[in-house]
Formats: sequence, structure tokens, C-alpha cells
Amino acid sequence: MRLAGKRIGFALTGSYCTIAEVLQEVERLVAEGAEVTPILSHSVAHEDTRFGEASAWREKLLALTGKAPLTTIKEVEPIGPQKLLDLLVIAPCTGNTLAKLANGITDGPVLMAAKAQLRNGRPVVLAISTNDGLGLNAKNIGILLNTKNIYMVPFGQDAPLVKQNSLVARMDLIFDTVLLALEGRQIQPVLIRCGKD
Repeated sequence: MRLAGKRIGFALTGSYCTIAEVLQEVERLVAEGAEVTPILSHSVAHEDTRFGEASAWREKLLALTGKAPLTTIKEVEPIGPQKLLDLLVIAPCTGNTLAKLANGITDGPVLMAAKAQLRNGRPVVLAISTNDGLGLNAKNIGILLNTKNIYMVPFGQDAPLVKQNSLVARMDLIFDTVLLALEGRQIQPVLIRCGKD
């Protein structure tokens, strides 16, 4: 159990098509001994979509981690002053979340958790999933790639012939990225082939 005793926050944002895949990685972290605290963006906590109902995501996370997801700024605020997490994963990390994080905007529970980690000099792992990663968000990815204590799950274009700007992380590499981030190291390579096109 390579993560025994590690306290990991796992924050989900609204790239709904990847949430089921990401939940498998939550399960893996728990199986490796981590104490996982789930954190949900407002949209994931409250919006039903064709990919699933918000209540079902919350129930699944409770079953996997034994903890009810944190869904408000007030609930996550103690992470900073009490140093509650060793590492925070944001997966899926949307373009909206990337942009706000890169520009210091803290307007929801996921971003407040990230701010708390960075304030404490502790690692934040991002697993991006955005249709504008090579568009308007390219500059924000560049900023975050060069930000201390930010670690990226390897990512690439998922459908370059039909969605030229779309980038997605290899969610199955979250665990490996976490292990290295806990040592202060970025997994390599960061840019990988993801798409079928």
C-alpha cells in the first residue's frame, strides 16, 4: 500500500464525460491506502447531465471513500490553516478551472482547496479535460506548467481531426503522477499521444 497514511483531496469539476473514468482512480488511491477526501465543484455537486445524476456521483464517492463530498467554500476552507491534505488532485480539471487557477480566482470549493494547498507549499495534481486546451486556455496551461507545486497528469489531443483544440489527460496515469508529485517530481513525458485520429 504505497499511499498508506497519505491524506489526498480528490476534486472533480464539470467535464462530465470523464467522471466515471476518474472514479476508478479514486478507488485505486483508496486501495493503495490513501485517506481520500472528495471535493466537488458546484456544477458536479448539483447538476444532472446525460452522463449521470449529481446525487449518484455524491453517493458513489461516499461509498468509495467513506466521506461525504465537500461542496462549499466554507467546508474546504480549513484545508489551509489546518493543513488537512498532503496532496490535492483535480480530475477532471476543466478549462474553466484551469483559467481561474492560473489567474488566482477562488470562487468555489475546488479552487479554494487548490489555493489552500498552494498556500501551504503542498502539491496540486491537475488532470485536464478541456475542449479549448490549444485555444484560449493554452496560455493558462503554460502558466500552470511553470507554477511551483503544480503537477500535470500527462495529456494530449484526444480527437485532433474533429476537435483540434481539445486536450485530455490520461486518467489512468493519475496514480503514477501522485506518487511522483509527493516526492516533488513531475512525471514525464507530460505531452503524450491520446487520440485515435
